[in-house]
Amino acid sequence: MRSLDIIAQKRDGKELKAAAIEFLINGYVAGDIPDYQMAAFLMATYIRGMTKAETAALTMAMAKSGDELDLSSLPGCKVDKHSTGGVGDKTTLVVGPLVAAAGVPVAKMSGRGLGHTGGTIDKLESIPGFRVELAQTEFFSNVQRIGLAVCGQTGNLAPADKKIYALRDVTATVASIPLIASSIMSKKIAAGADAIVLDVKCGSGAFMPDLKSAETLAQAMVDIGTSVGRETVAVVTNMDQPLGAAVGNALEVKEAIMTLQNRGPDDLTKLSLALGAHMLMLAGRTASVEEGERILQELLVTGAAWDKFREFVAAQGGDVKAADNPKLLSQAQFRLPVPAPKDGYVAQLRADKVGRASMGLGAGREKKEDVIDLAVGITVKCKVGDQVHQGDVLAEVHANDIDRGRQAVAEVLEAYTVVSEPTVSPALIYRVIR
Repeated sequence: MRSLDIIAQKRDGKELKAAAIEFLINGYVAGDIPDYQMAAFLMATYIRGMTKAETAALTMAMAKSGDELDLSSLPGCKVDKHSTGGVGDKTTLVVGPLVAAAGVPVAKMSGRGLGHTGGTIDKLESIPGFRVELAQTEFFSNVQRIGLAVCGQTGNLAPADKKIYALRDVTATVASIPLIASSIMSKKIAAGADAIVLDVKCGSGAFMPDLKSAETLAQAMVDIGTSVGRETVAVVTNMDQPLGAAVGNALEVKEAIMTLQNRGPDDLTKLSLALGAHMLMLAGRTASVEEGERILQELLVTGAAWDKFREFVAAQGGDVKAADNPKLLSQAQFRLPVPAPKDGYVAQLRADKVGRASMGLGAGREKKEDVIDLAVGITVKCKVGDQVHQGDVLAEVHANDIDRGRQAVAEVLEAYTVVSEPTVSPALIYRVIR
C-alpha cells in the first residue's frame, strides 16, 4: 500500500477502503508520510468529498491514533455533550450538574477557547483554586463519588486530528463537512462516550453561518456516531446573537450560577434543559425529552442542581465560597455602558461582533499560547425583539484597560441594529436530528 496511490484514488473520486485510510492516518502520525502528501489528500477530500463509510473510517482512525479513555468501569451509559462553539455558550456549566443531579454520570473532557468562541476550561478556571488537570484515577473517582467531573483534554487524545487540523488551517481545507465532522467526532469517541449529544450552532457567531450548512454538518456527525455504534443526537441551535447575557469567563460563570439557582436568562435555561433532557433519554433515564425536561426543571426548582454544582467545585479544588458569593470572582476595573443610538426595536445583535469585542478586551485568544483576562467581557442588556429608547443601555463592557474598553463599546454598538418597527425574537432551537 502506497500513500501516492491512496491520494490518486481520492483525487479521481473513488471510494477508499477503511484500511487505506488507516494506513494514511497512522503513517502521518508516525512521521512516515510527509505534510505535502497529507495536504494533497486533504485537498482531494475537500474537492471530492467522502462517503459515510469513508468519513466513519477517517473518524475511527483519528480516534485510535492516540490515547483512548475507557469509561467501562463507570456505571450506566456515559453520555457526552459537545457544542460546536459560540458566543456566551456556558451550557456545560449548567447541563453537567443538572444531568448528574438526575442520576446520570457525566465524565467530560473539555477544551479551551480560541478566537471569539469561549472554552469551558477557561471559564472553570475563573473559580479560585479550581483544578482542570486531573489524574485519571481522580477523574474516575469524582464521577463515581458525585457523578460529575470535567477536565482538560489530554495531550495525546486524537493526535492525528491535532496534526491534520493544523495542516488544514494553512491549506484552505478547513471548510469541508467530512473533515469537520470527523475532527469533532474523533475526539468525542476517543474520550470514551457511549452516546453523544451535539449542540450544532448556526448563525453569525458560529462556525456554520447558515441553517443548511449547520444541518448538513449535524447529519454528518449523527451518521458517524450511528455507524460506529454510538447513539448520537444533534440539536441545531441559534447563534446569531449571544446565548444568555454574559460573554467572558468569570461573567459566564456568574450567569451559570444564576441559572442553576433557577434565576438565569430564559434562552440559556431553555437550551440547557433541552440538551440535558436528550442526555437523560440517551442514557435510558427517561422515555422522552419532555419527561427529561420536567425532571431537570424540578431539580432547578428544588436546588438539587445547585447543590451538585457546589459538590463539583469542591471536588476539583475550587473555592465554594466564590460559588456562593460570585462577587468573589474576578471583576474588571471599569464598566462602560453601550447606549442605544435611537428609539426603536432591536432587529439584530451579531454574536460574532460581540465575541470579537470581548476578545479584544482580553477575554479570548488569537493564538493558543495567549494569556486571557478572566475578568473582562460584555454583559448584554437588550436582545433581538426588545424595545429600546435613545440612551438606554444596550450592553455593558467590563474592561481592565480603558482604551480597550472604549474600543469595545464602539464594536458592540456596531453589533446592534435598531429599527422603527417591532421585531420578533428568533427561534432558539431549529431542529433535532437523530
